[in-house]
Parts: sequence; structure tokens; C-alpha cells
Amino acid sequence: MRNLLLKAYAKINICLNVVSKREDGYHELDTIMLPLQLHDSILFSELRNARDHFVTIDDFSLGLFKYNTATAALEKMQGLYGFDNKFRITIHKVIAMQAGLGGGSSDAASIIKAVNEYCKLNLPYEELIKVSTGLGADIPFFIATKPSRCRGIGEKINFINVKNDYYVLIVKPSLGCSTKQIFEMSDELNLPLGDVDTVQKALEEGDDELLANSMFNMLEKPAISLVPEIQVIIDKLKLAGLRIVQMTGSGSAVFAMSTDKKLIYSVAKSLEDQYLVEVTKVLK
Repeated sequence: MRNLLLKAYAKINICLNVVSKREDGYHELDTIMLPLQLHDSILFSELRNARDHFVTIDDFSLGLFKYNTATAALEKMQGLYGFDNKFRITIHKVIAMQAGLGGGSSDAASIIKAVNEYCKLNLPYEELIKVSTGLGADIPFFIATKPSRCRGIGEKINFINVKNDYYVLIVKPSLGCSTKQIFEMSDELNLPLGDVDTVQKALEEGDDELLANSMFNMLEKPAISLVPEIQVIIDKLKLAGLRIVQMTGSGSAVFAMSTDKKLIYSVAKSLEDQYLVEVTKVLK
């Protein structure tokens, strides 16, 4: 009986367009996401003579968390491929929840890949993408966990190159954002679409000035109306000399990227008494 120790990485959205809302309730997106070294840790093992899977999570603020995304991913895999194994999954949370960092989605993608390995299903990448589609818009991205432009409901993925080596400062206010609520608020607003092509060009060419001037997140405005502290954090980071600054995903975490390691750590230290602060790097 084997144990698998998994790393479920976080992500940030460098740009995010909400293109349209579909009849099934899902949103069509066009976004560029970068994976981070920051990660949850997952212990995955088989349960013998058990009637059901056992999923636990060590963030007590989440309360009873039996039916989380990781559980949904596990049950979908079992429904599709019919294995009889039962698994114990212990998730050690490091990635903040309701932050836009993709922690729950990354956990779910890790479970999908773990089942594929443990049960020797030998599913190719394309099949794993199909399995993950519909469970959550970020989950397909985490199957490969590479810098990517993601479209559709997250299932149309094109890998991109990132030229610079970025340090990333993440700052989260005490309040989180409900993804469902933020998307519902955005549906009521007539928000302009950003230029994803230019953001991709800036990343691939290492043009930080162009990146700072072209990056965007359509969900930032509704999130700030719900959690005004997001704007306060953005202003503080820019005042400290960081230029590549934005809210990630549906919030409420704000990130700053820079090749200047000293500056990132200096600003992090100045804010750690006020907010939840993490320093990490972009995974390439």
C-alpha cells in the first residue's frame, strides 16, 4: 500500500476577461494564469476494507468540509472509471481560501492526477482535461500547472513562455470573496474587455513596463465594491514602488510581481503585521 505526497500549487491571474455567461450558468473566460511555488500539501493513501473515501482538511475555518471540490473530483473519477479503491486524503492548507489563488481547484486537480497514477489508469493529458472540465474553471489549468492562456470554461489551454524570473508578493485582507457572488455582480455591470494578446506579448518578451500598463482583471471592480480593502492594498503596493500589481481571480488577494527580490521582501515585511502575506515565485 503506497502513500503519495502531492504538491497542489497556487496561481495568479495576470489578466482576466469574462467574455460571456452561458445558458448552463458557466462563464466563458479568456485569462492568463501563472502557477506559483506556494502550495498545499496532500497525503494520498488507500483505505482497506472501507465503505467510503475519507477526505480531511486542516483549516478549521472551513468547518465541515466533506463535500469539497477534492471530494467531487474523486467521486467523478470513480463514476467514470469504476475502480473499487477507497482513499484517505489529508489536505494541509497553505493557500488562502476565498482569495482567487485557486487552492481548492489545485487540490482537486492533484486528486485527479493521483488517482490516475495510483490506479494505473494511464489516462493521457487530454483525457484528464476532459475529466476536470465542469468541476471548476481553474481545475484544467492545474492538470499541467504551466503558464497558460485559458479560454472557454477553462478547458481550452495554450501554454505560454514567461521570459523573466518573477518573485511574487501576495497580500490578502481579512475578508475573502465568494466567487459566485463576484461573478453575479460582474454580470450586472457592462465592463470593457481587456487586451489579452498584449499581456501575453509582455510576458513572453519580458517587457515589464508593457505588462504593468496592459494587465487587467474584469472582476476587480465588483470585488473592490464588496471588499474596499483590496483597493487600499493595491495603492499601498504601488506606493511602495511595485508596478505589476493586481487582484487575482475573483479576489480578495492582491499580488505584486517583480524581478527585484530585495524590494519584494522589503514590502512584505512592512505589511505582515496588517495582512496575510506570502512571498513566492512564478513556476515556469
